[in-house]
Amino acid sequence: MKFEKILFPTKFGELDFNSLESLLELKKAGLKEIVLTFVIPKEDVAFVPYGGYLKDEEERLREEARIRFEDWQESVSKEGIKTKIRIEVGSPIPEIISIAEEEKVDLIVAGRGKRTEIEEIYLGSHTLGLIRRATIPILVSKYMVRFEREGELVSQVNGRIFANPILATDWSKPSEKAMEVLMALKELVDKAMVTHIIEVKIAKGHDKSGVERLEKESEKRLKEYCDRLKKNGINAESHLSSGKSAHEIARVAREHKASMIIMGTTGKDRFKEFWLGSVSHRVAEESELPVLLVP
Repeated sequence: MKFEKILFPTKFGELDFNSLESLLELKKAGLKEIVLTFVIPKEDVAFVPYGGYLKDEEERLREEARIRFEDWQESVSKEGIKTKIRIEVGSPIPEIISIAEEEKVDLIVAGRGKRTEIEEIYLGSHTLGLIRRATIPILVSKYMVRFEREGELVSQVNGRIFANPILATDWSKPSEKAMEVLMALKELVDKAMVTHIIEVKIAKGHDKSGVERLEKESEKRLKEYCDRLKKNGINAESHLSSGKSAHEIARVAREHKASMIIMGTTGKDRFKEFWLGSVSHRVAEESELPVLLVP
């Protein structure tokens, strides 16, 4: 696994450039180029009654995006990282997926939405669409979030997001790929944690001795994961928990002061996942931390 080239789509939100800056330390993990991308929604320049195609509006939006990107390029180039600008017209999700394939990027960075003036954490339709369709890792970036904790409104800036990652594993193939992603980030990691959640529904299907067997097997696997990380130069510890997976992963990450969450997306039932949301989607929705999802 490598991160030589990443795709950074933006709508030029207030903190999008800050989010971009937080990714520049990926240079230590081999980052060489960032593809800065802006998709002009087709409906913004589409045919209108008796008016035809809004070509002038398209050109205006392209020029505004180009000027902003050139400012960003100047800052990024100082870090020795190349940039490329892609400005397209179309439906955002298909265009971003298409650009990612054309450019052969290793990672897509997706933002989050803003639901109310309180700025609740949630995934917008574009981010969810990308997660469901992408075949490469997606980082759900959350540079600054405001959320309610114990009845109080809390603001949090997620700066050095790769410093203390937590890997949430369910032993699936995507989880193994997520492990490879974590190892690829070793130059940026101070300390990592590996966690597994024994889902409450699974625990209910076993008697006491069965649950104990599950715990011992899980602890053994967690130790094996940590040993692999340590052999690759990453200081790591494990944590076993039980409960509702998405909520528990977010809780463990918060309590252990993780800087981000890394996990695989299984996609075992695409139809069910689309309507109900997978564990990975819910973690990305509920957690105030950036979430790196690996298909």
